[in-house]
Amino acid sequence: MELENPLSEEASSLQRNEDRLVTSDDFEEAHGESLARTLDLSTWHAGVDLIEMYDRLKHEVRDAVDHETALHRKIRDHIFPLLAERQGAPQGAGVYRVTLEQVQAIHRKLLFNGGVEACDGTMSRLDTLPLSISQIGVCLVSYHGDQGSWAHRIYQRDMRCSSPDPLDEAMEMLDIRRERGGVEANGGGDRLSDLARRGVMAYAERAVLLDRSQAIWRMGHGSPTPLELLTGCGMPELALRGLQLMRRLIEGHQKFVFVPSAAAARDFMTIGAALPPLHYAILDDHTYRLERMTSVRFRGEAWTRWATEVEQFAKSIGPQIVVGLFRASRLAPPQMFYAHIDHAHTAAQIALADSVLQEHRGFPLLIDLADTICRSTFSAEMFNASTQAAYCDAGAPYRHFGERRTRPR
Repeated sequence: MELENPLSEEASSLQRNEDRLVTSDDFEEAHGESLARTLDLSTWHAGVDLIEMYDRLKHEVRDAVDHETALHRKIRDHIFPLLAERQGAPQGAGVYRVTLEQVQAIHRKLLFNGGVEACDGTMSRLDTLPLSISQIGVCLVSYHGDQGSWAHRIYQRDMRCSSPDPLDEAMEMLDIRRERGGVEANGGGDRLSDLARRGVMAYAERAVLLDRSQAIWRMGHGSPTPLELLTGCGMPELALRGLQLMRRLIEGHQKFVFVPSAAAARDFMTIGAALPPLHYAILDDHTYRLERMTSVRFRGEAWTRWATEVEQFAKSIGPQIVVGLFRASRLAPPQMFYAHIDHAHTAAQIALADSVLQEHRGFPLLIDLADTICRSTFSAEMFNASTQAAYCDAGAPYRHFGERRTRPR
C-alpha cells in the first residue's frame, strides 16, 4: 500500500507541472451529469425555485455521507491492520487509542502548567505607488498567558537613490514599475511576493519557537518543513538559513508537534476520517515529500549549493519526522500532525488532548489562542489606520489609496 503526501499548490506552481486535460467524459464521471447539461441554462433554477434545488442538495449530501461512512468501515477493517505491517512503515506506525486518563494527565502535567507553548503569525500589507509596506507579527503563548510578541515592517520602494538627470530618473522609474504587478495585485514582478513574505513569517515563527520559548514542548501551525523555507521562495539566503533553523528544531530540540489547518493529502485524510474519537494513527515518515522538493529548480549559481543542502536535508531529516492523524471527537474532522519519530506518541496525545477542549472543531485550542492574540495585537485594522494616518500627515490622505480602500462600507 502506497501512502503519499503530495506537494502543496505552491510547490506545484513552482514546478510548472501541466495538468491533464479534462474531457467531457471525465466531467460527467465526476459530477454525475454531462457538461452539456450543466451549460444548458434550461436546467438551471430560477431564483425563486429553491425548493427543488434544496431537495437535490439534501439527497446529494446524504448519499455522499452514507457512501463515506461505508468506506470508513472498510478502512477500519482492512487498512488499519496494514499500517504497521506495510513495507517502509516508520517506527510506531499504526492506530492507537488515547484514554480519558491519558488526556487528563496531559492537561494536568503539560498543557495547563505551561509545559507547552504555541506560536503563530499574521501578515498585513499596504500597497501604494510610492511605497509598499508589509507587517509581519508573531506571538508565543501558553495557558499561563502571552509569552511574547514580535513584529517587523518591510518597506519597499522602487528607487531609493535619485539620478542626477531628472529625465533618466523618471524613465528608470517607469521601467521598474512596468515590470511590477498592478497596485494591490501582488504581481509576479514584485521583488517581495506574497509567497516570500510568508517565507519570512514561517522563518520567524520557527525561530521564536526554538529560541524564545522556554517550554518543554513547542507547538506550531502548519508543517515543520514548509515549502517557503525549503525553497526560500527564490531567495538563496532564506533557503539556507531556513534549512539550518529547521535542522536545529528537528534534530536538536525534537519535542515539537505541528498541526496544519488543511492537509493536501486526501488519502491521508480519508484514513483519518475512519478513526474513532480519541484515536490517532501514525502513517508515514516525511521522506517522500522532502525528496520531492529536490526537483524544484531555480536559476543561478547560488542554487547549486542549495540543491546539495536540500538533498542532504531530505535524506537525513525526512526519516526523523512522522506524519499522522488524530480525531478528537465524534463531531470533529480528523487533523494531521507532524512530530519527531522518537516522541511521536506524546506529541499526538498533546495535540489530541488540546483539541478535546473544543469538541466541534477538534483542533488544538492553543494554536487558536496564539492566532487570536496575534490578530488582536497586530490587527489589519490598526495597521491600516496607522499607515493612513502617516499618509494624511504627509499631505496625501486619499491620493494613493485604491478604490476598494475608499469604498463606502
